[in-house]
Amino acid sequence: MLIKRRPSLTEQAVTPESVYQDRRRLLKGLGLGAASLALPAQAGVLDLLLPSEPQNPGRPLKAKAAARGDLVLTPESKVISYNNYYEFGTDKAEPARNAGSLRTEPWTLRIEGEVEKPLTLDVWELINRRPLEERIYRFRCVEAWSMVIPWLGVGLGELLKEAAPTSRAKYVAFETLYDPEQMPLARRSGIELPYREGLRIDEAMHPLALLAVGLYGKTLPPQNGAPIRLVVPWKYGFKSIKSIVTIRLLEQMPPTTWNMLAPQEYGFYANVNPQVDHPRWSQASERFIGEGGAFGAKRQPTLMFNGYADEVASLYQGMDLGQWY
Repeated sequence: MLIKRRPSLTEQAVTPESVYQDRRRLLKGLGLGAASLALPAQAGVLDLLLPSEPQNPGRPLKAKAAARGDLVLTPESKVISYNNYYEFGTDKAEPARNAGSLRTEPWTLRIEGEVEKPLTLDVWELINRRPLEERIYRFRCVEAWSMVIPWLGVGLGELLKEAAPTSRAKYVAFETLYDPEQMPLARRSGIELPYREGLRIDEAMHPLALLAVGLYGKTLPPQNGAPIRLVVPWKYGFKSIKSIVTIRLLEQMPPTTWNMLAPQEYGFYANVNPQVDHPRWSQASERFIGEGGAFGAKRQPTLMFNGYADEVASLYQGMDLGQWY
C-alpha cells in the first residue's frame, strides 16, 4: 500500500531527475576552487553540464506500481549523481562513484534513550512490511540551491511513538554509520565522524518529518543515504542525516556535526529563512533545479520555512528570527 502525500506542491513541480546532477565536477574541471563551489554558481557555467551514467541505482519498492502512473519524471541517473556525503568524498560526484562499498544489508536501527520501550528494528523488514508514503517535498540546500524530490518512507513520529518517549525526552539525536573500512575517504572529510544531527522532540514528532527509505519509486542508493535517512523539508539539507543507525531521545540538546565544526555558520535549528544570511552568502534567493537542461537556470525567492510556514511556524513562536539559523 502506498499513500500519496503532496503538501503544498503539485506533481508538475517535481524536479526532473535529468537535472539533478553534479555541478562540482564541471566547476572543478574549469579550474574553480572550493571557495567557488560554496557560492551560487552562474547559470551560464551550469548550462554546460551533461547527463552522467547511473551509478548504484536502487531496487524497485513493492508499492511502486501503485504510485507512478501520473508522475512525469526524467532519467533517474541525475538524482543519484549529485550528492553531499562526505564519508565517500567531498566532491559532489564522488559519493556516486564510491558509495558502492557501503554494505546496507543487514541494517539495524536502534531507538533508545529516554524511552519506555527501546526498539531495535531491521530496516529491511520496515521497508518490506510497512505501508510507505510518497511525499513530494521541496529540498533546500544551505548552499542556496533547491529542488523538489518525491521521497518514499514512514513518518518519523510514528516510530518514535512506538518507543514511548518519556516526559524527559526533549530532543532527538541521530547518528549515522561510520566504518572506515567501508568509507576509506572519510579520513579526509574534514568533519568529525560519525555524522550527528538532532531535532527538538516536537519537530521530530511533526507530521512532515520523514524517515525516507526510497526516492523515485526505488530504494535509496547508497550515495543518497541508504537504507534509511531523515528528511526534514523546512530545514536546510544538512539536517537530513543519511544512513542512520541510532536514534536517541535525550533531555539535553545534542551536539550536531556542522554546528560543532562552525557554529557561527551552521546553527542547531537551521530552519530555511530568507531573512538570515549565511555569513558568506545570501539566503534571500535560490537556484531552483527544475525543468530543462540548464542546471540552476531559474532563480527564485527563498520561502520562509522552505514553503512550509503554515505547517511549522507555530513550533517557533516567541523565538528570535535571527537565532533560527
